[in-house]
Amino acid sequence: MTAAPPVPADPLEPVRAAMLHAAHEDADRLLADARRDAADVLARAHSQAGVLLRAARLRGEAEGIRVAAATVAQARRKAHGDLLEAKAQVCDELRQRVAAQVRQCRDEETWPAVRDRLTRRVRHALGADATVSEHPDGGVVGTAPGRALDLSLDALVARALDQAGAEIESLWET
Repeated sequence: MTAAPPVPADPLEPVRAAMLHAAHEDADRLLADARRDAADVLARAHSQAGVLLRAARLRGEAEGIRVAAATVAQARRKAHGDLLEAKAQVCDELRQRVAAQVRQCRDEETWPAVRDRLTRRVRHALGADATVSEHPDGGVVGTAPGRALDLSLDALVARALDQAGAEIESLWET
């Protein structure tokens, strides 16, 4: 008699082994797919991060340029204001020094003749009935109904410097 083939201890063992093998293959395939998907997601994220970083850098540079331009403009305005203030101070000092020098002419022997000439100018401009008085700092001031004429030494200096304005402005140019 021939012996019957041996019966496996568990008749479902080959099925289980095949199913386990198929499950391992599926798991390996799913794991490989997940790794590829993760790599794709990371690559897209890195690419997008690079784009965002470049855009942020460009915005930052543009903002920096804008802020720098505003700072330069503000510095220029301040420098221009400081220059105008310095010019005004120099002009004021020049006016004061010239007026002080001109006032010294009152100490010269020719002063009475100068004062008389100024008085005649007032009367010529305002009329013979004009009231003329001597200014405390030198020169004369005249008044007539509705009109006045200041020929004080300070006023004469101011007019002379105003007329010399272009020449005085040339002092600022180097």
